[in-house]
Amino acid sequence: MDMRRKDPKEFRNALGQFATGVTVITSLDKDGNKVGMTANSFSSVSLDPMLVLWSIAKTSGNFEAFNQTDHFAIHVLNAEQQQVSNQFASKAADRFEGIDCTLGHAGLPLLPDYGAVFQCDTEARYEGGDHIILVGRVMDFDYKSHAPLIFHAGRYADLPAAQ
Repeated sequence: MDMRRKDPKEFRNALGQFATGVTVITSLDKDGNKVGMTANSFSSVSLDPMLVLWSIAKTSGNFEAFNQTDHFAIHVLNAEQQQVSNQFASKAADRFEGIDCTLGHAGLPLLPDYGAVFQCDTEARYEGGDHIILVGRVMDFDYKSHAPLIFHAGRYADLPAAQ
């Protein structure tokens, strides 16, 4: 077995073998401006109380806004939302351009389409190496029966058809 324990690029490639859903996280910065980004570091934590988590790199341009927020929304994207994922992953000045958001819990910007959405209060923050792990207490949620947007090995992937 060829172990590549010290190479961060190889570590990232190994992590990429785990297929994930794709999310867009939205919030407001300290000045009340909408912020949003694509992330695939989403996970459930607890059913009682309802808790979820995601993590953000300390080098992210959105780090300060999300590290200081008391509220955020996690939108699980559906298979038809690859463009939305790309838009929120871009360096665009206005990642919300062309998207008519509604206002949710604590004034959070909510995307009009999703597979699921979780509106959260920030419950805890934890150091996680070069990331901060944000745990959210789910205050409200909704979901729709859509196929998920999937990411695997550095690219979008299709869900195999059911047999």
